[in-house]
Amino acid sequence: MNLFQQDHCLICNNVIHPDIGWRAIFSTEEEHFLCTKCKWNLEKIEGETCRICCRPFCQLDEKFRKGDLCNDCFRWEGDPEWHGFLEKNRSLFLYNEFLKEVIAKFKFRGDYVLAKVFSVFFKAELTKMSPDLLVPIPLSMERLYERGFNQAVALLNESGQRPSEILTRVHSEKQSKKSRSERIHLPQVFKLAAEINLQGKRVVLIDDIYTTGSTLRHAAKVLKAAGAASIQSLTLAR
Repeated sequence: MNLFQQDHCLICNNVIHPDIGWRAIFSTEEEHFLCTKCKWNLEKIEGETCRICCRPFCQLDEKFRKGDLCNDCFRWEGDPEWHGFLEKNRSLFLYNEFLKEVIAKFKFRGDYVLAKVFSVFFKAELTKMSPDLLVPIPLSMERLYERGFNQAVALLNESGQRPSEILTRVHSEKQSKKSRSERIHLPQVFKLAAEINLQGKRVVLIDDIYTTGSTLRHAAKVLKAAGAASIQSLTLAR
């Protein structure tokens, strides 16, 4: 590797001047995917969070908290139809204005290379989770044609992981166009792509953003009905 090589940040395209020294000699290529400014703009979720959805409690008024759950998860878990399907979600970053724009480029404008930016973070988190299957939230055929690729599959592929594409999705209106209530009360949009034995399997669902948790819980419900022992999820943003 040429230590004096100048790389470009995959988000802002500014030139990165890597440090020269022993640390740089033994560092991995992933460290040169982002410039310092873009790294600072990615706000990692840290501190005390909701036990299920990973919502940071530091940004939540106490009146919207019920013990170790946020109000939203408290309501989900209090509904017999949805209790216990999603064991835990882990989100990596806050969905701030910076990340909102980055995900829009990645998801809606087809900038596949941005999957590399997040691959190192995904890889580290998945190592801690040790699932049997990594299941990306699927797109409908119409949405897949429109975008060119499934962002959840891209994140797994760039992380060196094998996606288990065992769910299919019927076409529906974009989630971003739905109200909160409409997202929560969606009819079931997922089904198993084929007969598969999930008995006793630990599954991790992969998606880009945790919003209301409706999409992940609908997918988890199908997997639970097929015999999965536990279902967690990992998303880029919360």
